[in-house]
Order: sequence, then structure tokens, then C-alpha cells
Amino acid sequence: MRSILLRFFVEKYQNYIALTLFTYYSAILHESGVFMLTISNKGWLFTSILSALMAFTSLSTDIYLPAMPEMGRDLNGDAELTLTGFLIGFALAQLFWGAVSDKIGRKKPLIMGVVLFIIGSVGCALSSSMMELLAWRVFQAFGACVGPMLSRAMIRDLYGRTEAAKMLSTLAIVMAIAPIAGPMLAGHLLVWYTWHSIFWLLVAIGILMLIAVLVIPETHPVEKRSKKSIGHTYNNYWILLRNKGFMKYTLCVSSFYIAIYAFLTGSPYVYIDVYGVPKEYFGYLFSVNIIGVMLLSAINRRIVSAIRLDRLLRYATLFAAICVCVVMGLIIVGYHSLWLIVIGCFLFFSMNGIIAAVTNALALDRAGRMAGSGAALLGAMQYGSGIVSSLILTFLPNDTADPMMGVITIFVIICAIIAFPEDEKYNRI
Repeated sequence: MRSILLRFFVEKYQNYIALTLFTYYSAILHESGVFMLTISNKGWLFTSILSALMAFTSLSTDIYLPAMPEMGRDLNGDAELTLTGFLIGFALAQLFWGAVSDKIGRKKPLIMGVVLFIIGSVGCALSSSMMELLAWRVFQAFGACVGPMLSRAMIRDLYGRTEAAKMLSTLAIVMAIAPIAGPMLAGHLLVWYTWHSIFWLLVAIGILMLIAVLVIPETHPVEKRSKKSIGHTYNNYWILLRNKGFMKYTLCVSSFYIAIYAFLTGSPYVYIDVYGVPKEYFGYLFSVNIIGVMLLSAINRRIVSAIRLDRLLRYATLFAAICVCVVMGLIIVGYHSLWLIVIGCFLFFSMNGIIAAVTNALALDRAGRMAGSGAALLGAMQYGSGIVSSLILTFLPNDTADPMMGVITIFVIICAIIAFPEDEKYNRI
């Protein structure tokens, strides 16, 4: 009987067992010194790897957007919940990894996180029900979160406030390749294969990233690591929650990301189901927004040394608020058009190239020596905020663009209100 049960277990979970063994022996080889090669923390390769790690979030959420209507029909459930589940896991896991990284450094958590991402992606690819897919999306998120979170912390380890803002803008330009290529590739994959193929693609990407993180250097030296227990390190979150400067910029970007995730959740249905855009072309319309982010990130890199960061944030949030208010106003008076939605979302979405980089740089500067914990709390609130918009849109009708644009408008306005007061701490930088 035991042999039958063992055989059943091995047959059902052989993929996970193989990945676990692969991971185990990779870790042994790394610790034994076989993978002693490390790259410089100043070169283009290091920047490219950090950009790829920062892209884990957008890659994990954006790549399967064209498949969401099909997934919902195939699994008889609300595909929006898979995004909600991912964001829940993503937000909670960052609080764990942040404290761990301040204690043991950045590299080891990165390796462990990428491994969990690979295993979670395999689980998603093999899922046969919406609940099973939802569970594996949460698991996948526990690994995916380390990429963007620890990339920000590593930038803070290496650079000061202004240089950090420049580097984050540079990373945003490079990482934008993922959300451009992801939906495009996924849309064409769906023409020939099922939605399962998208998650197998994520498995392959995860394996490549595991190889990459083995060669990046540690940026958090032993002498700067927390000497307190990991449990005690969680007290950093309470300290940061009472830090008004840190929370101002964290709440600002979190409000903006509620709007961002409202677009991510609602746009597949608005574009594909409401306006009849073929799913293989959805990625092209989506990529327009990412090109806007790249352009604004490039502009931001050049102007952060000339304009006070808090004032730059005010200009960007005010522009985004004006754009979405104009679009929503036209919708209210009865003007409905695909191109109105495309252009309006492009203008507001593009501001992420400034808003994300500036708020992250200012918030982490306020975090000081608690950069790991700060990046974790910032990331948990920034990306966890998407839970709000995805849940709202799950329970609202998706037969028009009105709910999506309504949520976007409300939270972009809130973002602008939070950003409006000047921060007298910062002089011209």
C-alpha cells in the first residue's frame, strides 16, 4: 500500500521533485565555491540583471493579461482573482524577505526567491481549476516579490538619494522590455497554444534568472547588517509606519498603483470583450503605455538633478490627474471610444516613469539604514494596493469601460492630493 502511495506521489509531483533537487544541488555548488564568479556592481551586466529582477512583478502580471478572458471561461471562475491572489502573496512575502535581507544580506534571499518563483510557475502551468491556479499564484508571488524589492534595496545600498533616483529611472527603461514583449508574445502564443504555455514560458525565464543571480555581488556587507534577531527586525516596520516622510511617499505611490492595477485588471476585458480587439493584438495596445513609461523614465533621469524631487512629483501627479479627469468627463457626457481610453490611459500610465522612481527614491532615503525593511514595506504597500482595484473590479460589471476608468480617476486624484504639499527637507538637488 505504501509503495502504491509513494508511486502516486512521485508521478503526480515529479516536476516539483525535480526542481527541488535541482535547486538543492545548485545551492550546494554555490556554497562550495563552484559558482565563485561574480560580476562588478558598476557594469552594464549588473544593471541589466537588476532590471530583469525588477521586471518580475510586471512579467508575472502583464504576460498573461491577454489570456484572462480565456482562463475565466476555461476554468469557470473569475480570472481577476488570480491577480488578486498574486498581489496578496506578493505584499505579505515582502515583509518577510525585507527583514531577512537586512539580517543575512541580499543575495541569498534572491536565490531562494527565484527558486520559489520557478516552482510556483510550474504549479500554475499544471493547474486544472481556478482554486488550484489561485493557490499556485500566491505561492509564485512569494518568490517573485524578492526581485523588485531587493533590487531597490541594492540600489539604496550603493547610491545616495539623487543617484538612486537616476538608477531607478535607468532600471525602469531597461525593465520595460518585459511588459512590452510579454503581452505581445503571450497574445501570439494563445493563437497556437493554450494559456498553460504562458506559465511554462515563465518557468524558462525563472531558470535563466536563477543562473543570473548566482553571479551578482552582495551589496549589503556583514558590518552593515542588522545584529538583532530577525524577529526583532520586524520592529523596523512599526518604526517606518510612524515615519511621516516615508509614509507620505509610500502612500502616494500606493494610490497611483491602485490606478495602475485597475488598468491591468480591467483593460483585457475592455479592449478584447467590449471593443472587440483581437487578443493577439492586445499586447500592442498595452505596449504603448510601457513605451510612454520608458520615455518619461529617460526624461526623469535627465531632470532629477535640476528640479527638487518633491516638486517633480507634484507636476507628474497633477498632469496624470488632469488627464484622467478629462477622459472620465467625456465618458460621463456620453462619448465612448476605444481611442479615448487608449490615449487617456497612455498619458496617465506614462507618468509612472517619474512617479515610481521619485517616490521610491524619496521613501528609501527616509528609511536610512533600514533600507531592506523600507523596500519591503514600500513594495508591500505599493504592489499590495493593487488588491484594492482588482477586488473592486471583480465585483463590478466589465461590459463597459466606466468601472475601470472610475477607479483610475479616483485614486490618481488621491495620489495628487498626497503629493501636493512641498517637502521642505529637500533643497534643490
